[in-house]
Amino acid sequence: MIVYQQYCETFMADVRESNIDFVIHQQFQQKLNHRTSENEVNSWRNSMQYMKNVLEVADVPRDAMVTIECQIPQTSKRIDFILTGLDAERNQNAVIIELKQWSEAEATTKDAVVRTFVGGGIREVSHPSYQAWSYVDLLKNFNRSVEENNIQLSPCAFLHNCEDKTALTLPFYQQHITKAPLFFKRDVRALADFIKRFVKYGDTENIMEIIENGEIRPSKALADSVVALLNGKQEFTLIDDQKIVYETALQLVNKAVTEKQKQVFIVEGGPGTGKSVVAINLLAKLTGEQKLTHYVSKNSAPRSVYAEKLKGYRTKSSIDNLFKGSGSYIKATPNQFACLVVDEAHRLNEKSGLYGTDGENQILEIIQSARCSVFFVDENQRVTLKDIGSKAAIWDWAVRQGAEVTEMKLESQFRCGGSDGYLAWLDQALQIRPTANTDLTDIGYEFGVCDSATALRQLIVEKNNLPNNTARLVAGYCWKWNSKNDASAFDIEFPAEGFQMQWNLASDSSLWIVKKESIDQIGCIHTCQGLEIDYVGVIIGPDMVIRNGKVVTDPSKRASSDKSVFGWKKLMKEEPSRAAAELDLIIKNTYRTLMTRGMKGCYIFSEDEETRNWFRGMT
Repeated sequence: MIVYQQYCETFMADVRESNIDFVIHQQFQQKLNHRTSENEVNSWRNSMQYMKNVLEVADVPRDAMVTIECQIPQTSKRIDFILTGLDAERNQNAVIIELKQWSEAEATTKDAVVRTFVGGGIREVSHPSYQAWSYVDLLKNFNRSVEENNIQLSPCAFLHNCEDKTALTLPFYQQHITKAPLFFKRDVRALADFIKRFVKYGDTENIMEIIENGEIRPSKALADSVVALLNGKQEFTLIDDQKIVYETALQLVNKAVTEKQKQVFIVEGGPGTGKSVVAINLLAKLTGEQKLTHYVSKNSAPRSVYAEKLKGYRTKSSIDNLFKGSGSYIKATPNQFACLVVDEAHRLNEKSGLYGTDGENQILEIIQSARCSVFFVDENQRVTLKDIGSKAAIWDWAVRQGAEVTEMKLESQFRCGGSDGYLAWLDQALQIRPTANTDLTDIGYEFGVCDSATALRQLIVEKNNLPNNTARLVAGYCWKWNSKNDASAFDIEFPAEGFQMQWNLASDSSLWIVKKESIDQIGCIHTCQGLEIDYVGVIIGPDMVIRNGKVVTDPSKRASSDKSVFGWKKLMKEEPSRAAAELDLIIKNTYRTLMTRGMKGCYIFSEDEETRNWFRGMT
C-alpha cells in the first residue's frame, strides 16, 4: 500500500506551498484508516523540505515519481521515501531512502545496532544503513515483480539533521554502509550524485505500480526453513526490533558466560512479531558457536514439526539435544547450559511430569539451569488454567536467583497480512481490550464469515489447493475426541447440514499441521499454537457466543476431555470472581490464538446465528 505518490514536479509544489504534511496525513488516514502522531506529521514536514532540496540539486526529471510511506507486502513496515525513474541505459530504478530526524547517535558493540534519542528516550535501534538495506531485501523477497521486471533497488539513508559522522561510520558498521550508503546534513551534493546515478529520466512506466500490483511471493514458513537456519544459512532478514532483540540476546549470553553473571531476557511480542524466528535464529547461531543451547517449549507441536523437518539431515539424538520440553530441567546441573531459549513462555507450567506433580517450578528450573535464559512471552496467548508464564512471574524468579533482567518488546508484524490493524480489530471484536479498530476497512487481510461448516470446509480446501499455500481447519475444543479410540467415529458434527469430521489423527498428534492428510481433519489449540499457515478456518464452538452485542463465554461447553480448563468447577466454588475472569480470558485467548494462525487470511463459522451476524457486522 502506498500513502502518497506524485510526480516530482507535484511533490516539490506540495513542499513549496507548505502543504506536504497535510496531504500525506490526509492520504494516511484515508488509506490506513487511522491517524498518526503529531511527531510523525512534523517529521514529514521537516524531512520533505530536505528531500526537495536534494532533488533540486540532483536536477531530477519533473516526471520522476516520488512515493512516500510505501508499506512492504505482508509486513507492517513502511519505506519512507522512494524515487523511481530510468537510468542512462533506460533501466527501471527505484532509489530507497530511509530518512532520520536524529541529530546525533552513539555506536554500540552489537552488529548493526546504534543508540540514539527516539520515543522520548535514548534507545537502541537499527543502524540506518542496515534498516534501509533490510527493507529492500524484504521487498525483493516478497515481490516477484522486482526480479521479473529487472527493477534495480538502490537503498541509502539520509540523516538530514546530523552533522557528526563519527559514530555511525565506524569500520564496525562498514559492511552495512557498503550495502546502503549513509548521508548526513552536509552531504546534500553527495546524495544528489547518488540519486543521479539511477534516475536520469522520468518514470514513464509507473515503476511503483508494477511493484505494488505484482504477484506476491509465497510466505516463507519458519518450519520449512529450519534446516537451512541450523546449517548456517540466513533465511530471514531480521528487521528493526527483531534485529535489536537478536543482537541483545547474543550479547547477554556472552556476558553471562564471560562475567559469570546470570542473565534473564524477557521478550514480549504478539502473534506474528517474529518470536519463533528470532528464537530459532538464536539456537542456530549459538549452537554454531558451540555454546550449549536448547530451544524449549511447553507445547510439543512446534518442537515436533521442527524435528520432523530435520529428519534425514541430522541424527535423532542430535535433534533431541536441540529441542526440549519445558519440564526437562528438573535434574539439570546449575548453569549447565550457556542459553535456554524458551518460546511460547506464557505456556509454562508450575509442575512437570505426566501427572503434573514433578519439580518445583518450570521457570525456576530453567533459570537455574542456564547462564542466560531467553523467555519469549505473549500473555494474550495464555490458554489453560495451568499456564503461569507471565512477565511478573519470570521477573520474580529471576530476582530470587540473583539474575540481571533485561526486558524488550517485539512489535513489527509479519503475520495477518502484516496488519497490526487486524490484531487490534480482533481484540475489539472478542472484547479482550477496547481499540479504535471497529471494522476491517483497508486492513489488507482476508477475513470472512461462512454460513455453514460445509462452506467453511470447502473454502479452506480450495485455499489449500492453491500453489504453495497451506490452509487448515481448527476449532474450539468443544467436541469429544471419539475417534481417538474408534477410528470410524466422527467428532465434530452438525447433523442439520450433514457435516461430519474428525479431530486430528492420534498418530499425527503434534505433527498434524504439516501432514498432507491433515486437510481432512480438524486441529485444535494444542496442535497449532506456535505454528503458522497461510489460511485458517476456525469453527467457533458453543463455549463462546454473542448475546446482545456482548461476548459470552461458558467453560461448561468445553469437551470433558479438554485439559485446558481442568479443575474449573472447583475453582469456581473456591474463588468465583477470579475463576470467572480467568476462564473468560482463557476462552477468548484461545479463539484469538486460533484466529491469528493464518498469515494471509482467516475464515470462521459458528453454529450460532447471532454470533455469525455479529462478526459479519464487525467487518
